[in-house]
Amino acid sequence: MDSITSSPNASGLSHDNRPDGSWRPPTSRRGPSSARESNGGIDHSPVGVNAPATALQQDMSIPAVLEMYDKQFLPGQHKSLSGIATRSFILGCTLTLSLSLALHLLLTTDSPLWRVPFFISILSLFHFLEFWTTARYNTRAAQISSFLLSQNGSAYNIAHTTAIIECSLSHYFFPDRQWLPPVWHRALLFLGLGLVALGQAVRSGAMIAAGTNFNHIIQRTKASSHQLVTTGIYGYLRHPSYFGFFWWGLGTQLVLGNPVCFVGFAVVLWRFFYKRIQGEEKLLVGFFGDDYVAYRKRTQVGIPFIR
Repeated sequence: MDSITSSPNASGLSHDNRPDGSWRPPTSRRGPSSARESNGGIDHSPVGVNAPATALQQDMSIPAVLEMYDKQFLPGQHKSLSGIATRSFILGCTLTLSLSLALHLLLTTDSPLWRVPFFISILSLFHFLEFWTTARYNTRAAQISSFLLSQNGSAYNIAHTTAIIECSLSHYFFPDRQWLPPVWHRALLFLGLGLVALGQAVRSGAMIAAGTNFNHIIQRTKASSHQLVTTGIYGYLRHPSYFGFFWWGLGTQLVLGNPVCFVGFAVVLWRFFYKRIQGEEKLLVGFFGDDYVAYRKRTQVGIPFIR
């Protein structure tokens, strides 16, 4: 839900001294991601999340609470520092190596296969920015799943693998293919680069604008702190992260020169976002009533044939 926001939770631990010397942890602290419903990873919803009832809500001593809090950063946990560092390192290496290879092929050969490592560098940057933007502007929500490396399902991985295969095979076996005049090929390439840059900028901008209220969770109930955001990028687009990912995805296929995957991506992404937006906007109308109806009338989705 790109149009909801709420007041951020207070940072740090607030102590509540009790007669028996024990301490009741704040109930607003976010619980593990496994206790919440994921929306599939493609979109972030700028809403506050209320932690479910857990053992932390029982009377516990301060050392026990701190020990439980620290466990989430240990290896194998959802906020494992070693896991975050490992993924960041791998993405950084992949970005550097793939971009270097793409530039080498582009500048020293006539092979169009530079597009494949360049696509991999785009993917590496996308997944790194998903985590970094969350860590920078919504620090308490940052965890391993914020990279979105395995949260989008098998269809996401299959789609990108298919795109790499189509580009590799078509350019390897038909390096001189000319389905369109050369000027059109260059135009489509630059259009693809522009869409990738635009999509990434809008998506990251939406995450930054929502700040501490941006997460991967669909909110199906309205909290008292939820507010309708109508300023900044949300003053023009109701679902900017959907807009960003849709055009980013199509842009990658233009860069790869994949006519088949371009059509496939367009159909699959359109159907996915059409269903998602229809469902979310029913919830938003229920949350905000006439305010959201009026907001919807003066804003756009930015995806063709979705109003």
